[in-house]
Amino acid sequence: MSYPEHSPAADCAALRDATARLLDSVSRLDDAEITAPSRLPGWTRGHVLAHLARNSDALLNVLAGKPMYAAAEARDADIEAGAPRPAVDQSEDVAVTALRLDGAFEAQPEGESGWQRVVELRNGVTDLVANIPWRRWIEVELHHVDLGVGYRLGDVPAEFVDREIANMAERYTGHPDLTARVELRTEDGRSWRTGGAATDDADVVVTGPPAALMGWITGRADGSGLSASAALPVLPTF
Repeated sequence: MSYPEHSPAADCAALRDATARLLDSVSRLDDAEITAPSRLPGWTRGHVLAHLARNSDALLNVLAGKPMYAAAEARDADIEAGAPRPAVDQSEDVAVTALRLDGAFEAQPEGESGWQRVVELRNGVTDLVANIPWRRWIEVELHHVDLGVGYRLGDVPAEFVDREIANMAERYTGHPDLTARVELRTEDGRSWRTGGAATDDADVVVTGPPAALMGWITGRADGSGLSASAALPVLPTF
């Protein structure tokens, strides 16, 4: 199985497609549906959409060399303030801010002044500008699922699923709160290792469809549809 090269241009194109799917779903929601609970505890769909719009603004700050958010409290306050807005306002905000971010990506030059520039995100995390479209794609795909509007884990593009499993496996590798050595294995034999120090043997092998594996390792599913050689470990939160 092969996928397009993981270049900023390819990720921007995939992000545009993901954003279009998201906006199509949002366009079907009325005001009552916007205020209904999302799949994220304590958040309505309005909270999810306000977060996505403000995340676009935050990434624009990052690209401009500014702090991603003025403060954690300001980030949370902006989401709370935006959550109760009518459906049409939510949709427009997500669309306009996404378009603005896409324009900033389009304007990035090659080399160390553009895509190869190192920028700072939240909590002191740094990354190349070239990886920011991928980070935004994660936000759009997973929060589309979180809206609970019919877009399910199995609807997420296969390329994204594999990359996000690998991404989360890397994040959990060596995590002090995940000492179990975990192997994630698809039914066709592909696998990723995570958790404790890498050895030939895993403490638990978790097997299942890629979408189910991604759902579990991203905290979007409880492990239903997966089989495991031992009890599923409790995954840390970031």
